[in-house]
Amino acid sequence: MSTSSITNSHVTGADSPPLLDVTIGQLLHKAALDYPDNLAIISSHQGSAITYSEFNILVDSVARNLIALGLKKGDRIGIWSPNNWEWITLLYAAARAGLVLVNINPAYRVSELEYALNKVECRLLVMVSKFKTSDYVAMMSELIPDIHTSSATSLNSERVPSLDSVVLIDVESEPGFLDFSLLTAKGNDESINLDSSSCSSKPDDVVNIQFTSGTTGNPKAATLTHKNIVNNAYFTGKGIGLLSSDKLCCPVPLYHCFGMVLATLACCNYGATLVLPAAYFDPVSTVNAIDKEECTVLYGVPTMFSEILNHSTRAGMSFPYLRTGIVAGALCPKELMERIIGDLGMTEITNCYGMTETSPVSFQSATDEDLDTKTTTVGSIHPHVEARVVGSNGEILNRGERGELCVRGYSVMKGYWGDQNKTDEVIVDGWMHTGDEAVIDQNGKCSIVGRIKDTIIRGGENIAPKEVEEFLLTHSGIDEAQVFGVKDQKYGELVAAWLRLKEGVSLTNEDILDYARDQIAHHKIPSHIRFVDEFPMTVTGKIQKFMMRAEMEKELAESKKT
Repeated sequence: MSTSSITNSHVTGADSPPLLDVTIGQLLHKAALDYPDNLAIISSHQGSAITYSEFNILVDSVARNLIALGLKKGDRIGIWSPNNWEWITLLYAAARAGLVLVNINPAYRVSELEYALNKVECRLLVMVSKFKTSDYVAMMSELIPDIHTSSATSLNSERVPSLDSVVLIDVESEPGFLDFSLLTAKGNDESINLDSSSCSSKPDDVVNIQFTSGTTGNPKAATLTHKNIVNNAYFTGKGIGLLSSDKLCCPVPLYHCFGMVLATLACCNYGATLVLPAAYFDPVSTVNAIDKEECTVLYGVPTMFSEILNHSTRAGMSFPYLRTGIVAGALCPKELMERIIGDLGMTEITNCYGMTETSPVSFQSATDEDLDTKTTTVGSIHPHVEARVVGSNGEILNRGERGELCVRGYSVMKGYWGDQNKTDEVIVDGWMHTGDEAVIDQNGKCSIVGRIKDTIIRGGENIAPKEVEEFLLTHSGIDEAQVFGVKDQKYGELVAAWLRLKEGVSLTNEDILDYARDQIAHHKIPSHIRFVDEFPMTVTGKIQKFMMRAEMEKELAESKKT
């Protein structure tokens, strides 16, 4: 219920039910007591399943073995892996051991991995050996050339000095690496007390770090607490009507808040089953998992839902058990939402708005909201959260007026790790400045109408243009680079780059793609490239990206007609 006047854009969420005052470890303990025989995880592609009771015991073992490796309360450990049960186990085990889990995008290349590990000073990294065409072991060998001849428990890396050990999930006996089986062994069950002050946590303690691309260069490390993400998972799960009998199909990545918080931790809050259909999104695997496991809940970004619908239609499949779920990452077109409700039977589907820095959800539509509301707004403010729209001078605007959306409440992150200046730029008097342009209507519904920040959102992935620009400038033939997003029907946006070459240099689009292919994550590689002699700019020399975007989108639209 809103406590604001009808003319003021300030909205306040309900103050009941009360916030949960538990840690992630305590949350799992409670689930194991309340739903011991419910399946906690089904990993379809790994052919494994585990109950909450069994999972709780496994997590205890992994937590004790992490501590036995010499890790101390507050130490950071990284996970660089696509979706698997090991990822989820490490999430809970790190929390129970008092450690901070650092989510690393599986698409990261060597330079991005090096930056992430050093930014938060990771002591341990857990990873797979390969992912798609990426050879993780080879990349780690590039980062630490003598890893194969080093002690697996005391690496001495010049480029990543904080890193002591690297654990491989899917390969045994790789020289210089530890095996994941070392973490799951039960040898330390009796020797380490997980309830002692040296490893037990409090709800306000930091438990997770996620890298988020803003508008400036390198990704920032958003620092989240137990209270942040346990409660956001609880209220988002409540928003979709999650039940202990539900099976939630999660094709979205675990390294992102969508998969880790809204899926994994939401299931634990309600005793529901998390279903991982594949290591990464694949519509065939997702459809097969929904069918085989009789899933009742499905998550995804609009692109995923479109591909799921296309495949299920071709295969002549229907899903009588599907009921609810979340579509997020970008506003869902009305036609697609109609298909989700009609063809998939997800009559209680909701859409959400949020950002990593707010754990993530701030607004969510109701399960019984009408189609227009679900496709033109992101719903109403969450419980225990406030929001308002402000003008360029920070003044609170009225309902119906466009301005920057600001959010305050339990969900706002502690800050950016090791970067107080950037933290102070976005959090002012407790208000998180989202950088998104929004309108809050007379009913308190929020519509996201643009972005004040220059972030590109490609299929739910945030990309900082400056980060891509700085990479492109490492090419010896490029003199200046301007990167921006252009509209795309499938992904929402694609990366476009205008490049000015150095005098006498001649390059092709393929030259640029070849240069970027093994250096930066695939979703950051420009889909559209133009070589120019100059850029549109103001009389004061400020680059006008909006003009580049308009010209590029017009050119792309015309090319589709021919």
